[in-house]
Amino acid sequence: MKHYFLVLILSVFTFGSFAQETSTSTYYLIRHAEKDRSDKSNKNPDLTKAGHERALKWSQVLNKFGIDAVYSTNYNRTMNTGKPTADANKVTIKTYHPFKIDMDTFLKETAGKSVLIVGHSNTTASFANKLIGSEIYEEIKDDNNGNLYIVTVKGSNVSHVLIKME
Repeated sequence: MKHYFLVLILSVFTFGSFAQETSTSTYYLIRHAEKDRSDKSNKNPDLTKAGHERALKWSQVLNKFGIDAVYSTNYNRTMNTGKPTADANKVTIKTYHPFKIDMDTFLKETAGKSVLIVGHSNTTASFANKLIGSEIYEEIKDDNNGNLYIVTVKGSNVSHVLIKME
């Protein structure tokens, strides 16, 4: 009987040690900072002075979390919003298309990392919802550049919070 008990205990510890530890992935999602609206026909405007200042503020906030990757849509306003954070963390910005991204591939590539994702008023909340797996957040109003969505994924456990910053 003692022999069977010992085999059982050793089996649990041996097979248990082969179990893959679940890593934690944390996603920080923001909308681009204030864009230049002086030319209504410009589909790819840069940031305003206030926008560049906000991008620096985002960097100061996010750098405390040790960002491993920065993803941005391929527009001046989003790239320039993510640039201070990417530069401070010595990472290259990776571009993505919010409606064409393969979420399974994205989740595998970012597993165990802290990731900044810069998007738009009509894409940021929906990207957060995709990460969460539920329609929680509504589209951002066009005059709102201060939402920070934080989504944490550990295995099948997902937590999320929306922080509104000025």
